[in-house]
Parts: sequence; structure tokens; C-alpha cells
Amino acid sequence: MELVRVLLLLAMLTTANVKRVSSESVRLQIENKYVVVDNGIFRLTLSKPGGSITGIQYRGVDNLLEYNTETMRGYWDLVWSDSNGKGPGNFDVILGTTFTVIRDTEDQVELSFKRTWNSSLTGIQVPLNIDKRFVVLRGSSGFYSYGIYERLPGWPGFSMAETRIALKLRRDKFHYMVADDSRFHHMPMPEDREPPRGRTLAFKEAVLLVDPVEPQLKGVVDDKYQYSNTNKDNRLHGWIGDDPPIGFWQITPTNEFRVGGPMKQELTSHVGPTMLAMFHSAHYAGLDLEPYFENGEPWKKVYGPMFFYLNSVDTGNGYPTLWDDAKRQMATEVKNWPYSFPASEEFPRSNQRGSARGRLLVKDRYVNEDVPVPAAAAYVGLALPGEVGSWQKECKSYQFWIRTNPDGSFSIRNVRPGNYNLYGWVPGFIGDYKKAEIITISPGRDIDLGDLVYEPPRDGPTLWEIGFPDRTALEFYIPDTKPIYYNNFLSDPKDRFRQYGLWEKYGELYPNGEPVYNVGFSDYHKDWFFAHICRYIGNNEYQSSIRQIKFNLSSAAPGTYRLRVAYAAAMRSVLEIRLNNLGSPPLYRSERIGRENVIARHGIHGLYRLFTIDVQSDWLVQGENTIFLTQTSCLSPFQGVLYDYIRLEAPPA
Repeated sequence: MELVRVLLLLAMLTTANVKRVSSESVRLQIENKYVVVDNGIFRLTLSKPGGSITGIQYRGVDNLLEYNTETMRGYWDLVWSDSNGKGPGNFDVILGTTFTVIRDTEDQVELSFKRTWNSSLTGIQVPLNIDKRFVVLRGSSGFYSYGIYERLPGWPGFSMAETRIALKLRRDKFHYMVADDSRFHHMPMPEDREPPRGRTLAFKEAVLLVDPVEPQLKGVVDDKYQYSNTNKDNRLHGWIGDDPPIGFWQITPTNEFRVGGPMKQELTSHVGPTMLAMFHSAHYAGLDLEPYFENGEPWKKVYGPMFFYLNSVDTGNGYPTLWDDAKRQMATEVKNWPYSFPASEEFPRSNQRGSARGRLLVKDRYVNEDVPVPAAAAYVGLALPGEVGSWQKECKSYQFWIRTNPDGSFSIRNVRPGNYNLYGWVPGFIGDYKKAEIITISPGRDIDLGDLVYEPPRDGPTLWEIGFPDRTALEFYIPDTKPIYYNNFLSDPKDRFRQYGLWEKYGELYPNGEPVYNVGFSDYHKDWFFAHICRYIGNNEYQSSIRQIKFNLSSAAPGTYRLRVAYAAAMRSVLEIRLNNLGSPPLYRSERIGRENVIARHGIHGLYRLFTIDVQSDWLVQGENTIFLTQTSCLSPFQGVLYDYIRLEAPPA
């Protein structure tokens, strides 16, 4: 029923004329406590000198933002801890102390709200200079914002868990949230999440709506992590309001300033109505994505610009919906990147950037013999020099990623000048590629890297494999959740893993013992539960769960077999691997691995890890062999492993 309501709303907007055009010049008005920018399409009000977004006037609506505390309507914030790393972190709404007009013309207004640090603020304020910029252009139905973060030599160390822009929209107007093409949803009100209207489930973010303001939402589970998205897919999200129909969208034209690479997952929007522009967080990764700055370490980074786009409709003219129009605007912003209008010298224009191109090939002699084949649809990127795969934990600088063409060719354009390694990974093959030589990007220079050959880890022919190596657990068995938790807005099969409570299904599906996977007979799409989690035994206690993989050998070739185990994610997990005798010492025992928390947060991947375990031929037997995978760390239902891929290789021929 809920899905039908949303579709009817969007169908109504299909016959609408999108309103946003004006040729008026941009006008700046400076008052005692506020700064107002008006371009004839909308009117933006900012506090002075703090730089909080206090008002957005558009299409006759006096303010699209909630009437709450002015500093909490639209704001930049961060979470930080001092060098001792104690405590949960300090939440800091970034308020400027000085205001400057950077540019004021008929075509553009750019404003700066800057906060500076000095030693008297040690332990009180994060040791950063932060310059928040806001830009309004003639004829543009929206505004841009970017920030320049800087720390100078000699300043004290700290760690930063998160930084972002947050906008709190009018709760009486904005009810429909759109995360992507398949996730659009009439959202509950904030009070629906509080008792007695809502009942908190296994963690505070997840609430079952038992008596919501709008009865059609009864039985819906609301959890902000169900609206998360990966960096590579998180270019556009926002809200649709009514009376009049208005779209308020957050557009990210590039991921170069985001952390963790293309697969890093982030929040989008959630109940409030709240819209987020996430630059940096530890979500789905843990402490590995919290940068720590040593005492005295200098640093500078530009976050953004992000574009906050407004559109609206009048019925009857047959123009696209607000969502389709927002997608077109997103494509325009991506095409225009890097922007030419930011006034800061810290933001390099297109002619101040460089590029690198080449072709990636894959050589796996047990797949394509000695002839390298094109690495089609591979991920290739430039990131700070480091170890193989270090890009997924890199969180201080910039990254530039692209997918290869069918012939393996790629061209990474508009790269900031600097020194980089070229990294990559290829769906269908395990491991990470890294070009050993440092690549120096210079303004205006296009570097031809030629043909690059990736030889993935491999010692012998494949005896058997489980899964497909794509760094997710999406191909494995993801069950239907309990009917009480089922959300219609997650009905698309690709969103199946986002349903709440899937961990509770494990015990129901396997009440009498752990699942056994029989090589040659079992189907990992149906017979391999996507998460290796603990078994609930009552009284809030959990016990180790054991996966069994059974396979037959007519004879064991002499030599060393290789068991390759690739993780898509881990959460405080300890994995033990045994062969043929569950009571024997493990062939392999991991340390406690992972802080991704993907099981609780409806994720299908976190940080990628690859392990290789040697298996001597005399440990195997003729006939049936069994590999036991035991997840031994079991203090909660959310500890466990998501496998990406498992393979057993015979000794090399």
C-alpha cells in the first residue's frame, strides 16, 4: 500500500513542469547578524559570522528549513577526539568567527565563514582552521558549499571520526525521501520513533512503528542505515515536499574528497527530515577510517563543493518528475566537474589538473593460460602511495577512481597534482592490483601508462570454489526477513539485504545444526547463508557456529594445496579453520578482525581481506574431506564474517 502511494505521487509529478529558471542577477545583502543572497530563484540566509544556514526561501515558501535552533538548521559539523583517544568523541558544530565576502558580482556571490585555532583552545576545539564557503550563481536553482580544512606544523594531534553537512528540513512539508531509483519512501515523523508510538529493536537506530501518526506506516521498521549507499552510487538523494510540490536534493559531483574508495558506504537521509552530505566517517569500516594526526603533522584538504538543488512543479505540462529532473541536474554537475567558479586557490581548475590513462589486463594461467585478457569493468584508481590495497583505509587525501572499458582501457582525468600509486581490482578475480612505480601527476600532463598486467594470487588449478569474487556477499543466500519486519520500500531484489532482522533467520533456517555445503551438489545462491554469525542459545547468550564444506578427492596429488578465503566484511570475528577433525588444532586461527558492523547496519560488504592457508597433501584423504570454518567470537548476534569467495587450489601442475 505504501509503495502504491509513492508511485501515485510520482505519477502525478510526471505531468508537471519543473520550475527553476531566472535571469536575474545575484544580489547580496549584509545585515547585522545575517547575510542574504538572492538570485531570483531562491533566497539563502546565513548567520553572520557563524555561517549556519538559517533560511531557504523558494516558490513562495518562506523557509524550507525547520524552525528550530538557528545553528541546527543547516550546518557543517565534525566529531573528533584529542590525541589520547579517550571518550566517544566531541561533536562540534562548526561556527565561523570571521566573515568575508570573497566575490560579489551579478553572476556570482561567494562567502567565507572562517574559524581559526590557537594554542589557547587546546583540548577545547579541534586543532584545525576551517573555512566554510557558500556560492550562489546567476540562474542556478540551488547553492554550493565547500570547506577548506587545514592544520599547521606544531599543532597537537587528534583523530577525526566524521565530518559532513547536515540540513534539517521542514517536518510539516517534506515527507517523501528518495535514496535512489528503488528506495523511495513516505517517511515517519520523529515522534513516531519515540515510545509509545515506536518500539526500539535490537539497537537504538532501529525502531518498529507501532502507532505512527500516519496509520499506513504501522509495522514499518525505520533505521537510517537502511538508506545507506556506496560512494560509487551515492551521487544524488533528497526529499520531496508538498504544497507546493518541491524537491530538495543533495548532489555530489565527484568522490575525490570522500574516503575509502568507491565501495565505502555512507549515510544519505533519514528521519527528521534530515539530509546529509557525508564527506568522511567510519561507518562500515571502523577505526581504520578514522584519520589520526600526529603531534606536529600538517594537513590540508578541500571537501566539496557539494550542490544543494531545488526544483518544483506545476501540474499539466507533461514534463519529467522532480526525481528525473534531479538526475538530469546531477549529470550536468558531474559533466561540469571540476567547477570553474570556486574562488579559493586551494581548489584546482581543470587546466591545473592532470590525467593518466592505460589498459589493465589480467593474466591467470589457470584461467586464460599465458595470454593476458582485458580487465573489463575493473576498478582502477589513483590514491596516496602505500601498500597493496591500502586505498580502502586511506582517509587523509584524495582518490580518483574509474571503471575500465570492455577492452580494459581507462582514462583517469582531472586529477589533483601530486604523487600517487595506481591501484585496482577486477571482479571475477581475487586480490588487489598495484603499480609499484610512483605516478606524479602534473598540471596539464596526460600520462600514458601503457598496458598493465595484473596477475592475481594463484598457485594451482581450482579444485572447487564458493561464491563470486566481487568483494560483496550479495550472491549468497539472503533470506526473507520475518513478516513483522518486512519493509515494502525495500522490495527490489537488490535491496533484499537491507531488510531488518536477517540475523534472526539463521536459527530458524538451521534449528538442528549448522549448514553443510556439499561441493558439486550445493548451490551457494541457495545453500550458503550470506553471513557467518553466531547461534542464539537463549538468555542473551550465543555460541560458535560452524560451517562445513565437504568435498571428495579420488586421490591427493603430492604437494601443497592452497585454501583462499576472501572476506567481504568482518565484525570482531575470530575464524578457526580445521580439516577433517573438528577436535584437532586449527590449521589457521585469525586474530580478532573487523569493526565494520555490517550485519547490524544492513550492509553486504565492508573492508576486503584475503587469506591463504596452506594444506599439505598428506592431511587430505581419499574420498570425502571436510573443512570446518568456526566463528568463535560470539558475544552478540552482530559478530561474524561475510565471505566474498572461497577457493581450494590443487598443487601446481
